[in-house]
Amino acid sequence: MLALLFPGQGAQTDGFLHRLPKREVVQHTLDEASEVLGNDVLTLDTSDALRSTVAVQIGLTVAGVAIARALADEQLTPEISAGLSVGAYAAAVSCGAIGFADALRMVRKRAELMETAYPSGYGLAAVSGLTEHEVETLAAQHADASNQRVYVGNVNAPRQIVVSGANAALDRFIDRALAAGARKATRLAVSVPSHGELLAQAADELVAYAQNLTFNAPHSTYVGNRGGRPLYTANAIRDDLATNMRYTVRWFDALTVMQELGARVLIEAPPGQVLTDIARENFPDTSALAASTFSFDNLVATARRRLLPN
Repeated sequence: MLALLFPGQGAQTDGFLHRLPKREVVQHTLDEASEVLGNDVLTLDTSDALRSTVAVQIGLTVAGVAIARALADEQLTPEISAGLSVGAYAAAVSCGAIGFADALRMVRKRAELMETAYPSGYGLAAVSGLTEHEVETLAAQHADASNQRVYVGNVNAPRQIVVSGANAALDRFIDRALAAGARKATRLAVSVPSHGELLAQAADELVAYAQNLTFNAPHSTYVGNRGGRPLYTANAIRDDLATNMRYTVRWFDALTVMQELGARVLIEAPPGQVLTDIARENFPDTSALAASTFSFDNLVATARRRLLPN
């Protein structure tokens, strides 16, 4: 069984849209996105452009849908789609829950709300080597000691946790985490405090915006962010997309349920490799492939070979 994984903000690299496969369906996707948004999406992946949360989130959505369509042209259609944070939007397009044009509009609105709420001074940090419980305990101690809150934003693996908050709070929390035994604690290339109560109001506004968009029941399995579980109705997926900026992304739970559903080949959409690395480390019997590390022809050939019955 094939699953497609779509990375979140932080996976972006300069020029990543220009490195998409040279396929007619990819070019069509770029053209469609440019028409919907009213500007050339190939201007969104420069180093200057990528300072904008709006450009990053739109670009990741375009890249995800482009690779999904290119794979579908090769009869590699996923039975499962899942995305981390903004990656969930490409996953929702992949499984037919929302049209590409509406997904783009919703992502643009999401990113604008996040960027407007916190134009500077906030972000994310990744902590490796501590459990979610240990990070939560440290966060509570940090709040008591400094009156600065950080929030558990992503549980990517049992000992790979992302926290969100103000820059000063994150910098001090990194020191606290390292002193408590974290193997690594670093800032991420994200300039908004994703997946915490700081974005509650922005999430409420996106919920209202999403009511005017058309959602459908998925034609294949969509695994959500907030609960890390399959969602089967249009309204459930609408709610997952609209509120995921506010709540912890339970990515490891999502990966686990994909294994339980029978996913044996995972393909991570460009430009990321982090989701592939997490899958390889925690589920070594699964074949995890990062599209950005293959030529497209080799990706297709490798995926077909790995999908053959043993």
